Amino acid sequence: MSLISPASDTDNHYRLDFLGVWRYNKNMAILIAHNKRRRKILEQAIDVFIKEGFENTTFQKIADNCNITRTTLYIYFKNKRELFSYSIKQLMNTVETDIISIKDDQSKNCIERLTLVFSIIIDRLVENRRLLSVVLEYLRYYAKNRKNTRETLAYGDKARRNASPEKKVHRRTIRIRHILAGIIIQGIGSGELPRNSVGYMGKLLYALLEAAVFRLTTLETASLEDLKQSARLMIYSQGKSPPPITQSTY
Repeated sequence: MSLISPASDTDNHYRLDFLGVWRYNKNMAILIAHNKRRRKILEQAIDVFIKEGFENTTFQKIADNCNITRTTLYIYFKNKRELFSYSIKQLMNTVETDIISIKDDQSKNCIERLTLVFSIIIDRLVENRRLLSVVLEYLRYYAKNRKNTRETLAYGDKARRNASPEKKVHRRTIRIRHILAGIIIQGIGSGELPRNSVGYMGKLLYALLEAAVFRLTTLETASLEDLKQSARLMIYSQGKSPPPITQSTY
């Protein structure tokens, strides 16, 4: 029992009771430890998916890489599909956190923010190029096996249809498009961008992102600096301020 607010790494293990006394919360401590272990498993599982590919990855291989038993692994995840979905979610959450912080940074104008957001997304794609390849394999694997479950998904409940990998990827990409569109709309409101720029600028930027994914996973391109340069020139060509002078990547 303590009357003083805890100030250590275990702050979240405490709660303030109705008498104003800080008490150790055992259930919260267990939950935090569970989530911490879960995140660690996700990080180590990604290495297995990248090395083995989605289809050849098994729960046993993931458990071995995590130095735990398969039974223990089932405590945290139901199957490898759920585990892989959480891996993708964790990556996308990191990307979204980065770009939302830039979107809300009022110290930069909208053109600067839009350029920086696009650059950050490209950098994250490059950093995770191997995982992107596994994601594409995962979608192909799902499409190949979908014939066996097509009737079930067609006539099943809405929740099951929305849980398909394609739906999940689509929802994530839509959120990124909304963030890009939001910055463009702010630029229109501030007079930095023309009024008709929401549709075509958003589509062009997203097309460049799709090209980035294709080049990383199919062509195995080493650098995407030319795409970042193309996006920067396109964005600044629509704005009232000239683009900053940088060394050409062509």
